[in-house]
Amino acid sequence: MVFSTLVFLFIFMPAVLIMYNLSSNRTYKNVILVISSLIFYAWGEPLCICLLMISALSDYTIGRIMDKHSGQWQAKLGLIMSLVIDLGILIIFKYSGFFAGNIGRLLGIEIAFKGLPLPLGISFYTFQTLSYTIDVYRGEVKVQKSFLKYLVYLSMFPQLVAGPIVRYIDIENQIDTRVVTIEKFSAGISRFMIGLFKKVVLANGAGSVASLILDGNLSDLSSATAWLGMFMYSFQIYFDFSGYSDMAIGLGKMFGFDFHENFNYPYISKNVTEFWRRWHISLGTFFRDYVYIPLGGNRRHQMLNIFIVWFLTGFWHGASWNFILWGLYYGVLLIIEKKCFNGALMRMPAVLGTVYNAVITLIGWSIFYFTDMGRLVGFFRAGFGMNGLFDYRALSIAASNIWFIAVLLFASTPIPKKIFTAIDKRNPDVSAALSHMGIICIFILCFILLIGQTYNPFLYFRF
Repeated sequence: MVFSTLVFLFIFMPAVLIMYNLSSNRTYKNVILVISSLIFYAWGEPLCICLLMISALSDYTIGRIMDKHSGQWQAKLGLIMSLVIDLGILIIFKYSGFFAGNIGRLLGIEIAFKGLPLPLGISFYTFQTLSYTIDVYRGEVKVQKSFLKYLVYLSMFPQLVAGPIVRYIDIENQIDTRVVTIEKFSAGISRFMIGLFKKVVLANGAGSVASLILDGNLSDLSSATAWLGMFMYSFQIYFDFSGYSDMAIGLGKMFGFDFHENFNYPYISKNVTEFWRRWHISLGTFFRDYVYIPLGGNRRHQMLNIFIVWFLTGFWHGASWNFILWGLYYGVLLIIEKKCFNGALMRMPAVLGTVYNAVITLIGWSIFYFTDMGRLVGFFRAGFGMNGLFDYRALSIAASNIWFIAVLLFASTPIPKKIFTAIDKRNPDVSAALSHMGIICIFILCFILLIGQTYNPFLYFRF
């Protein structure tokens, strides 16, 4: 099920919220949240729920064993079992086709096996459940003795299929102490509607232009048209993913949870290092805390550690060579920023740094977009002028979308938030009225667009 559908907005979400708030009994609320989350996840793919339950049952049991035998060999064995089971399921369902295909090509034989269907959100909930067992092993969280409460954490539908990656340590206390107030519920609605606007209006609009350019014959593209298409895709993936994160955070508030932020205006970054502190924050902190620091961080073998982390980051995104290349591309750039030119790339003037990061990001999204390496080469041939530098198609598309492009640029900066905050400080009544009017207008606009819209994918569902 997708947040930006009429079924979710008018049937599923209202029904769940009504049932959830019918009682003040937390056990009842937990049962409703778990059942609704399992229905949400099973929608369209009921068999995949078995994998979620296998991960939940195994890690809940392993957590109890590690707690009972803390500091002993049984705890270490439990952690190894958790890693083997969770990563084993992930590898089998996400990467088996990739490995089979590459082994076949290496041996010069045809392997008929093309892989298994990819369960929604498996990359996200696998990392969530691993964060629990690792933290229990480290003694950083108390073991959860209620399987129902553990399912509340792992299966919670707001962030189940596309993040943010919510670590158990961050909501450990909220499972038992969360309270839904009018203020928090109202803030949740506002945040959800902002995310819905990002997704339905901005991401879908940018994506329709990007796909029109990038999914056709690449040999017909001039350099200007090719980069215009990638420019629009960069906004599609940002507003698609950050919009989903906003909706997840907003829904969490409606159920009494506070999730961490997942994006912080990454396109205003002045270097690659800053960009990855602002983009997909929950993934970056996961790899930092569970891979980079345990490997030695910046204390020993820093460049090797960065290489490993970014290989895994790229591979996490998909079973395709372009994702590995994309991860290594950023790993190399981060090493260059930290180790070369005495750090000059991280101290550039603001405007120059922003332009530098924009160019780096566009090239990165090009690698990310094309899973077919032949088409990736074709795009770069077009992008770097092999088919000509400019044509009137680029001018026509840019001119017809000039106001929309201006909105995309404006919305990707903190300026709208700063304006609203300034109004709120000077006149809270005016800001409240504007907020209510904005929510109503966004809802009506999104409703109108969703009725006739056929282009409505969530990009990160496939990761």
